[in-house]
Amino acid sequence: MNITKNVLIKPVISEKTYKMMEVGAYVFVVDPRASKVEIKDEVESAFQVRVKSVNTLNKPGKRKRNRKTATFGQRSATKRAIVRLVGEDRIQLFET
Repeated sequence: MNITKNVLIKPVISEKTYKMMEVGAYVFVVDPRASKVEIKDEVESAFQVRVKSVNTLNKPGKRKRNRKTATFGQRSATKRAIVRLVGEDRIQLFET
């Protein structure tokens, strides 16, 4: 694993992810070059929890129109990871 690579970029906070938190699944935006094993190791070391599984998905950037200048821009593409935890493990950062 490359030590200088920051694997976890930020958590995804939405209504859907709050529903997933009830069953022990958390969503993060991750580095596009990160593997599932690296994501698992990073979450386990950062939050002191046990990871059951990691699913990843690549979201392509959307083309967006600027209404004032009638030009088009591009949102950036992201990679997201859905991390499921073992048993009753929870990440306290999200729980309120």
